[in-house]
Amino acid sequence: MTVLAPTGLLSGVLAFAGHHVVVADVDPAWVHERLPAGDLSAPFAAPFLDALGAHLGQTYDNLDLVLAAPAMGGPPVLELQEVAADGGHPRVARSLRYRNEVRAWDVAGGAAVLIVARGLAGRWEAAFEVDPGERSRGLGRALVTAARHMIPAGEHLYLQVSPGNVASLRAVLAAGGFTPIGAEVLFAG
Repeated sequence: MTVLAPTGLLSGVLAFAGHHVVVADVDPAWVHERLPAGDLSAPFAAPFLDALGAHLGQTYDNLDLVLAAPAMGGPPVLELQEVAADGGHPRVARSLRYRNEVRAWDVAGGAAVLIVARGLAGRWEAAFEVDPGERSRGLGRALVTAARHMIPAGEHLYLQVSPGNVASLRAVLAAGGFTPIGAEVLFAG
């Protein structure tokens, strides 16, 4: 178990193979007192997340699978129209709560939205949403691929997907290049 101070807007609990990281303004002793040694499920269990949230005065979001892929060079194939990242779209509004340097694109006349921004620890993150009437046509997969073109060369793009959101998870996996690296629960200030 590692405890790190947050460097941005967020606190969180991250899980990797056999290791957890708590990113929060909290004394490491406080964390270790509440987590049984060797219990790899305890950091994501409700009692610990509730206690951490109460201690921070923040609420936590859902558990997400985290996937990563390297940037792709050149412009995206998908035609994107950049729009104001002002929170007018619910997906953009959510990104503004969790991310910095938020940029948003409208796709196919409002059929979908793509967001690329800086998230936890300054990493490049993307979010996307496809209008229900436009789903099952490969647009989600195309958005995920386009997002990899929107970040600087040499960087990685991170996506968080709720395990129950199988449509989004399928789109990410079908786009190719993404590797599951862990899981996380984020706390918004």
